[in-house]
Amino acid sequence: MATGGKINTDILSDEIFDVLCSMCKKNKGKNTEGEKFCVDCHDYFCINCVKIHSQVPVLAGHKVLDKSQVKSGTSKGLPRAPAERCDRHSHKHIDMYCQNHDNVGCTTCMTIDHRSCKDIFYIPEFIQNKSYQVASRKIQTKLKALAKTLAGQAYKFQQDKQNLLKRKAELLDYIRKFRQEINDQLDKLQKSSVDEIENKFKLLEDKIEEGLKQLQAHKANVTSAHDKLVSPNQNQAELFVLVKIGEDAENVANKFIEDTKMKITVSDIEFQPDRKLLQQLKQNQTIGMLTEKTTDKLLQITGGQSYCVNVKSDEQTCDIYSACYIEDGKIILADFNNMKLQRLDSHNYTITDCYNLHEQPWQICKIHESQVAVTLPAKQEFHFISVGRQMKTMYKIKTDFDCRGLAYANNHLYISDETSVYICTMTGRKLKQFSTDQSEQELFSIINSLAVSKDATRIYVADGYKGLIVLDNNGQIVTTFNGEQLQWANYCHLTEAGSVLVSGFHSNNVLQFTSDGELIGEVIKDYSGKQGIWSVCCNQQMSKLCISKEYEDNIEVYDI
Repeated sequence: MATGGKINTDILSDEIFDVLCSMCKKNKGKNTEGEKFCVDCHDYFCINCVKIHSQVPVLAGHKVLDKSQVKSGTSKGLPRAPAERCDRHSHKHIDMYCQNHDNVGCTTCMTIDHRSCKDIFYIPEFIQNKSYQVASRKIQTKLKALAKTLAGQAYKFQQDKQNLLKRKAELLDYIRKFRQEINDQLDKLQKSSVDEIENKFKLLEDKIEEGLKQLQAHKANVTSAHDKLVSPNQNQAELFVLVKIGEDAENVANKFIEDTKMKITVSDIEFQPDRKLLQQLKQNQTIGMLTEKTTDKLLQITGGQSYCVNVKSDEQTCDIYSACYIEDGKIILADFNNMKLQRLDSHNYTITDCYNLHEQPWQICKIHESQVAVTLPAKQEFHFISVGRQMKTMYKIKTDFDCRGLAYANNHLYISDETSVYICTMTGRKLKQFSTDQSEQELFSIINSLAVSKDATRIYVADGYKGLIVLDNNGQIVTTFNGEQLQWANYCHLTEAGSVLVSGFHSNNVLQFTSDGELIGEVIKDYSGKQGIWSVCCNQQMSKLCISKEYEDNIEVYDI
């Protein structure tokens, strides 16, 4: 207890006041009551010191509160206002809480995004009044686990990036190698053309050299005969002999001159380049096609709709044995019964033009954007048809077998009769024939159609009795499928992604297989009891799949 004298307030304990000014205590050694609290500094200031605090440019943006806005007691135990700044409004602190949305933000965020919300609180007051305890340990555990997951995902992204770059390098290297193959082939073609010219000109040069030798001999005979006639001291008998020798030399020389007048001149020799080769290169936008391998994904169909393809000139019910999409998205149909090809507009599905073949077509395939080929079994022929503005036959190839199945890849044709598959040149010359296996057993029973992979490493055969048969390009069986799901394999079609669609005539369905002949699943199953499915073709870029049925004037088109 004080007994007298003046009390020195500077040495009083800080417990006399609720809070003390941190600047006074630290810089002046005085215990001055704090009237203001800085949220950013986490310190109290007296009236005088808070003015100094506010005048410092770096501290000008700090949030300063009255002492009454915070809980009484020393600064160490105060429920401080948040110091985190808003991402959207960087000059503001995140000090508001919307209980309706369980969301925090600055005052501007609340004004803009939560103007209709009723339960908005100032965070220090909300925590103080509601006795709210932040479950920091629980969220820390979750965030730590999430950070680990994100780190794992980041590692996966890095691996994916490395694999992507590796695959890119592989594809670019493959393009360079393929380009070199093209260059090598062009070099061979160039060498053959050069050798042909060299041989031709060597032959002509040899003839000219031989002609020069003969000419020199004739010239010598003519000169000798002339010189003997003009020499003196000749009797009449000698002169008679020399005249006759001269006449003979003249006749022989004149005949030589006459014979050599008709020889080929240099200007008659020309080189005619193969414009089709150049035109093919001009038609291509790239030297290959970039695709995404999705052969293991089953096609999903929706929205099937039927379209009539019968026209007034048709004398029979349509029987679309085969169909293929061409470059402009249109569909070429091979009508067996009416012996013609039809072009179908794939936008409104109407027939735009027809072409009479005068014989029943079997299978049709695209050669390039303006040309298709079609087999005519009864005539043992296959025709190349231009599908430009009007369809017309470009040329025909005669064979010694009944042409049925037909496919095209790598500038070769794959043609079949009922029991054999042939690999042929574009002129019809047979390169290979596959009909028996290594044990001399028949490979096929009755071939209905063919397809071939883009790289020509797989040949797909739809065999009525044996199902789907997959061969390599040496005629060895890769795999077969002949389960209950596929009854009378009738038609096979290679999709742009590399999977194979096969129609079952008696099972009335379409199955999808991988490029190696593994079943993926059933794409279409028709339970209507109508005629069996003949052909199937699809255009994945247009997301359309088309099927035809036996003796049916309509085709069915599905979205995929």
